[in-house]
Amino acid sequence: DRLIRTLGYCCQLVGGVLVERCPARSEVGTRLLTLSSQLSRCRTVLRLFDDVAMFIYTKQYGLGAEEEDIFVRCVSVLGNLADQLYYPCEHIAWAADAKILRVDSARWWTLSTAFWGLSLLLGIARSLRMVLMLRWRLRGPAVAFTSRLPRSKRRAMEAQVQAEVLTLLSNAADLANAVHWLPPGVLWAGRFPPWLVGLLGTISSLLSMYQAVGASGQGEATTP
Repeated sequence: DRLIRTLGYCCQLVGGVLVERCPARSEVGTRLLTLSSQLSRCRTVLRLFDDVAMFIYTKQYGLGAEEEDIFVRCVSVLGNLADQLYYPCEHIAWAADAKILRVDSARWWTLSTAFWGLSLLLGIARSLRMVLMLRWRLRGPAVAFTSRLPRSKRRAMEAQVQAEVLTLLSNAADLANAVHWLPPGVLWAGRFPPWLVGLLGTISSLLSMYQAVGASGQGEATTP
């Protein structure tokens, strides 16, 4: 899914630039925008099968009893709830567009986008809180305590700070696009040109892929 997402947003970025800045290649740009749209629809269909996986994750996380901070626990639980509600709303919108259900798809697309935006906003709040907590432990009044920590522990905390910052940036880019896709009149909804949507999506996708590769590498390094 990450690869399809990245490819789709890259096509939208390049296609949007060609259509807007290079009239001689506008036909190529239009084709790239069409490809981007089709890849987005592909991802929508693939997400029809994500409800169960999301439910299992939400159930396993529960009320976040393992989290030390109450704020992190609350925003994480609310974020999981928003993610869980996002999927059925998107499924109904997709089914309406496909003429499977006779409902107004626009309302369900708006609702699914709103849940996605809420999840991103909660994710940003969680990452901010985690970064502040970790930096306080590393550089704040507890520095005398943290200086006695093993070097591996300090490196792990610093790596977590970096991961949270990347997650924050990725979520912020996606949130900007989520607001753009809301109905006109909501902040900057509908005001982004295609290339800017593609740029923000590409940044978010590349950051996500970088984190996934980094996490995979760390997992292999710690595997005996």
